[in-house]
Amino acid sequence: MTTGLYGTYGGRYVPETLVPALDELEAGWREARADPDFRSELDELGRTFAGRPTPLTRADRFAPGRRLYLKREDLLHTGAHKLNNALGQAVLARRLGKRRIVAETGAGQHGVAAATVCARFGYECVVYMGEEDMRRQRPNVERMELLGAEVRPVEFGTRTLKEATSEAIRDWITNVETTHYLIGSCVGPAPYPEIVRELQSVIGSEARSQFLDAEGRLPGVVVACVGGGSNAIGMFAGFVDDTDVRLVGVEAAGAASLGTGHAGVLHGARSSVLADDDGQIVDAHSISAGLDYPGVGPEHAFLRDTGRAEYVRATDGEALAAFRDLTRCEGIIPALEPAHALARARDLEEELVLVCLSGRGDKDLEEVLAHRAG
Repeated sequence: MTTGLYGTYGGRYVPETLVPALDELEAGWREARADPDFRSELDELGRTFAGRPTPLTRADRFAPGRRLYLKREDLLHTGAHKLNNALGQAVLARRLGKRRIVAETGAGQHGVAAATVCARFGYECVVYMGEEDMRRQRPNVERMELLGAEVRPVEFGTRTLKEATSEAIRDWITNVETTHYLIGSCVGPAPYPEIVRELQSVIGSEARSQFLDAEGRLPGVVVACVGGGSNAIGMFAGFVDDTDVRLVGVEAAGAASLGTGHAGVLHGARSSVLADDDGQIVDAHSISAGLDYPGVGPEHAFLRDTGRAEYVRATDGEALAAFRDLTRCEGIIPALEPAHALARARDLEEELVLVCLSGRGDKDLEEVLAHRAG
């Protein structure tokens, strides 16, 4: 793989004004990865601030007849896997001398993680969020504001994650000398997909070791939800070289960039996107704000094309049913995003199943209750 490319995917499709910032980021990232002090600091923050390692939990009542395990990223500080990436990029921003952070968020979990690390490190924080997502994820908006972040509503288009990302990029272009764009998923121009993958790979490396301890062998299948794809690429990273382990990503049926999309450019990288015959990006839909995005990380498109991973879909109704079943059967309230993965996990033929439970569901209670009432 050429740097920044995953087969024909990835790369940089950005204005010239951003190229120096991306070059600076890439050089800083290479230097940080080679520095033992960087990894040591992240490991320490993971243990003492974030709450790593997160456990595996067996979910027998949810999936009778299978040995299904949940990788409990919902138990990480802030309630989702997003903190792994936010901590790493916050330390990287400090090394680059950047003290202002901009971020985008859909479900609000990345925004909360960004606001959390900015509070921890004393950075200025601006989070862009679509008005529709602010409505759906009000508790996370309140958390971000309590943490000291400025949440800027995005009022055009679908008023969801795609537009929030576009606004964050515009801010970054305007303030590139002082600002680091803390992107939340494995999307965007190089080197962002690689950075996010590596910072989220702690999920897969922990899960692989924990599963071997629990079962004495590897799972037959590893399952994760896919919007932009950060929790999935982090989980898959621990198993991608184990060719006997099946990798399954689950998209929202109304935002299936990998299942129904075409090759195209979105937010600075070439990947699989939802587009019309003229190449124009079309709207995505999902009950889960974190999956409501018309693109996906370029490495996922590469894994699909090479056959190493497969990508299936779950509907809003199926995700809601899995949400309710896990809550009632296991006493664990999942976020609606991993509820999509849970919906498909029970259909798989393998006996040993590992699911990334990427976040907790308190942020989604209003949405779930509204659909139950309807």
